[in-house]
Amino acid sequence: MPSDFWIRTMQDADGGRLKQALESARVRQRLHPKDVEAVLLLGMLLRRSGEHAQSAHQFRRASELQPGDPLILRGLAESLMLAQQPAEAIACWRRAYALDPTSGDAWLELTTALLITADVDGAARAAEEGLRHLPEWPPLCSNHAVALARGGHTEQALACMRRCLQAHPDATDLRSNMLLMLHYAEVDAATMLREHQAFGASLPAPQPVSARTADNTLRVGVLSSDLRGHAVGSFVEPLFSHPPAGTQVIAFSNQAHGHEDPMRLRLQKLAHAWHDVHMLDDAALDALIRRERIDVLLELNGHTADNRLPALARKPAPTIVTAIGYPDTTGLPAVDARVVDAITDPPGSERWCTERLLRIDPCFLCYTPLADAPVPAMPAADAPFTFGSFNNAAKIGPSTAALWARVLQAVPDSRLLLKSTGLADPAAQALLQRRFTDAGLPLDRVEMVGNTREQLAHLALYNRVHVALDTVPYNGTTTTCEALWMGVPVVTTRGDRHSARVSASLLHAAGFPEWVASDADHFVRIATHLASDRAALAALRGGMRDRLRASTLLDAPAYAARLHAALRALHAASA
Repeated sequence: MPSDFWIRTMQDADGGRLKQALESARVRQRLHPKDVEAVLLLGMLLRRSGEHAQSAHQFRRASELQPGDPLILRGLAESLMLAQQPAEAIACWRRAYALDPTSGDAWLELTTALLITADVDGAARAAEEGLRHLPEWPPLCSNHAVALARGGHTEQALACMRRCLQAHPDATDLRSNMLLMLHYAEVDAATMLREHQAFGASLPAPQPVSARTADNTLRVGVLSSDLRGHAVGSFVEPLFSHPPAGTQVIAFSNQAHGHEDPMRLRLQKLAHAWHDVHMLDDAALDALIRRERIDVLLELNGHTADNRLPALARKPAPTIVTAIGYPDTTGLPAVDARVVDAITDPPGSERWCTERLLRIDPCFLCYTPLADAPVPAMPAADAPFTFGSFNNAAKIGPSTAALWARVLQAVPDSRLLLKSTGLADPAAQALLQRRFTDAGLPLDRVEMVGNTREQLAHLALYNRVHVALDTVPYNGTTTTCEALWMGVPVVTTRGDRHSARVSASLLHAAGFPEWVASDADHFVRIATHLASDRAALAALRGGMRDRLRASTLLDAPAYAARLHAALRALHAASA
C-alpha cells in the first residue's frame, strides 16, 4: 500500500507539477536513503522527466536494498531500455520472469525488448516459453505473432492470432493488431471489411452524447499516440496551426514517453488545451472527452499501435472522425466518418467502409517537411543507377519484389537500396532475400540498411538514390513525401483500395501525376524512362523543393481550411 507521501507526490506529477514532485522526492530520498519506497519514487519520477540513466541508477539502488523483487527488476529494465542499454534490460527481465514465471508483464516486456533489438528468433522463443505458463494470453500472443511475421511467417502469425481470438473473443487489442497485420498479407478488400466489422461487433454499443448548442464555437478534439516526431506528426500540424475563427483544438495525447519531443512541444503551444491520457483507462478517457464537451473528435491512430478505439466505442463525442494514421476503415460503429479524397477513395469505395467518406479534395493529407532537412544532392556521377525504397520492410511482399525485379532487369547494372528499421533484423533480411531470389533478382544488386539513429541521417541517405520505387499494394506515405522533399522521384501504381492509392494522391497533389502508373507494365516503363536521363533527374532534384512549396501537398492554410470546414459541416448535419 503506497504511503500518503507517495500518493501526494504522484498527484503533483499527474497534475502537471513534475518539477515540484521531483524536488519533494529528492528531499525524501536524501533524508531516508535506505527507504525503498523513496528510492523507487525518485526513480519513477526521473523516468517520467526523461532522465533515464539517473532513473536506472535509482532502480539499481532499490534492487540492492530489496534483492529478488521482480517488480523492481522490471522497473529497472524499463529505465535501462529508455537509457539505450537494451542488453542489461533484457537480462533484468529474464531475472524477473525466472523469479515469477507466471508474470505476464515480465514475459511481455521481455519479448517487446527483443523485438526492439531485432532479435526476432529470441522474441519468438521467449513468447513460446511464456505461453506455456500463460496459454493463449492475448498480449503475449500478439508479440508472438509480430515475431513470427517479422521472420517471414505471416500466415502462421495470423493463425496464432485467430487461435487466441477463439479463446478470447473480447481481446480487442489483439483483434486490432491483427487488422493492421492483414495489410501486410495482401488480403482482398472484402475480407478486410469483414474482419474490421468483426472488431466493431466485439465492442459495446454506442451511447452518444447530445450535440452542444450553447454557442457557435466548435470544439475539435484530436486523439492520438503520435502527436510527436512521428510519421503522423508530419501531417498533423496544420490542424493545430491554422484553426479558423470559432474553432478550438483540444489535444488528447496517448504518448507514453518522450514528453520533451520538439514536435510535441510545438503542438502543445498551438493547442487550446492539452491532456495526457496514456494512464487513463477506457472509461476514464470516455469521461474526460465528454467532460471537455468535444463536438468533433478526430482520432488519428485507427488500428496502429497504442490506439484508443475501444475507448470511443460508446461515442463520447457527437461526431467522431478518423484520419491520417490508418489506411482503412475502423469497423467501429461509433466512428461517423473517415477523411479521404477522390483519388484514394473514388465513388463506389463506400462499400468497403463502415464510416461515411469525408472527401477533402484535392488531397486528404498535407505534408510538413523537417525544417533542417539536408540539402538534396545527386549520387556521384560514377555511381551505378540506384533505385530505392525506405518503406517498412513488411510492405515488401511477393508482389512488390516481383515488380521491382522487373524494373532492375529493364535497367542493366542498376542497384536497389532498401532502408528500414526492420532490416536490422537478420530474419527480415533473409525473408526479403528469398523473395528477390524467387523473383529472379540477383542479391548482389540489392543493399539493405537498418535503422539510422538520427532523422537527418535517414534523409541524407536519399542522396544515394536516383529514383524511389513504391510498395504495392500497401503504399508508402511519409516515405513518399520524404523522397520528394529530398528531390527523388517516386514511381507508384493506382491500386484498387485506399492503401494502394495513397501515393497516387500525394503525387497528384505534389504536381507529378506522370509518375502514377495504371498497372505493372506502366510502372516499369515510367521507372526505366526516368533512369534513361540522369541530367533531367539532376535538374529535377535542384528545383523540386520550390515546386513542392508551391504545391497543394504543402499548402497548410488551404488544407486546414478544407478540413475544418468539412468537420464543421459534418457536425452541423448530425446535430
